[in-house]
Amino acid sequence: MILKVMQEQMNVLMNSYPVAFACPGGGEVQLLRTKEFLEKQKVHVELFDQWNPQFESSDLAHYFSVQGGSMNFCGYVSGMGMPLVISPILWPHQPEKYPFREIQNLLNTADLIFPNSQMEADLLARVYDIPLDKFHVTYNGVDDSFITDNSTTEALFRDKFHIDFEFSLCVANIENRKNQILLAQAAKSTQKNVILIGQVRDEEYLRKVKDAGGDYIHYVGALDHFSLELKSAFRACDQFILPSLLETPGLAALEAAAMGCAVAVTVEGSTKEYFGEYVTYIDPLDVRSIEQALENPKFSSDLKLHVSENFNWSRTAEQCIDGYSRLLKK
Repeated sequence: MILKVMQEQMNVLMNSYPVAFACPGGGEVQLLRTKEFLEKQKVHVELFDQWNPQFESSDLAHYFSVQGGSMNFCGYVSGMGMPLVISPILWPHQPEKYPFREIQNLLNTADLIFPNSQMEADLLARVYDIPLDKFHVTYNGVDDSFITDNSTTEALFRDKFHIDFEFSLCVANIENRKNQILLAQAAKSTQKNVILIGQVRDEEYLRKVKDAGGDYIHYVGALDHFSLELKSAFRACDQFILPSLLETPGLAALEAAAMGCAVAVTVEGSTKEYFGEYVTYIDPLDVRSIEQALENPKFSSDLKLHVSENFNWSRTAEQCIDGYSRLLKK
């Protein structure tokens, strides 16, 4: 394939694994927001259509995730000679739990890798024996609507769901990795109310969470990512809490920070690179650590400014363009 490097406009073909949007989470938000803000900077982006492949009109492919089966697409792209970028969205803190050889081959196939932090780049390079100069950090961002919102009040959420008590808020898919089960145990032992919002990826896990938390766990369902109800929930909570087994760094935590919430987040993953000294860090395997976070919310007046200045989607798009240009030598 001959690169169209003399074109004034970059043409990027984006893709992810086939069922990524069956139960969308942070990775899917990252893909869509990256696309949106690249387009605002005059990059032409198409989502891959397997029924009408757009390879010939694209300068490079940007693939999100390293889920099983990703090599089908990525290997084909590489075989065509088209530059390939991969955003792994991966924190292999226990490499033995991941298909090591498959992921290593996938990362070696990429021409450039876009981790969400330098910490992620260092870990992936070490675990999979990939040269560090093959990584180009593109930080996750937060939407301007969360940063600039000054009008949404807590009343909307409280009235709709009949919430008349103080609570901590956890916005995340309901699944083992998000660790709501230990959060529920901590809520019950401290008698602190916790409201859960999110798509259910594991119905049996949700049942166990409710059993563990008793009257102190309140699941209200999933809310649209840009809904006023979600922003109102951020306004209403005493703090946002995300005790996941790992995060890179957790888009909902960034959004909560942008809304001015006190934030408690897992220490596992790249959270410290994003949140610095402005939040409470949780050991996700220690119920007492979660209990202490529930009992002692930490509010920082500097957190909102820190996040809004350093982690927005416009900057993410600029970082992507820098990486693309590095490949295309524009």
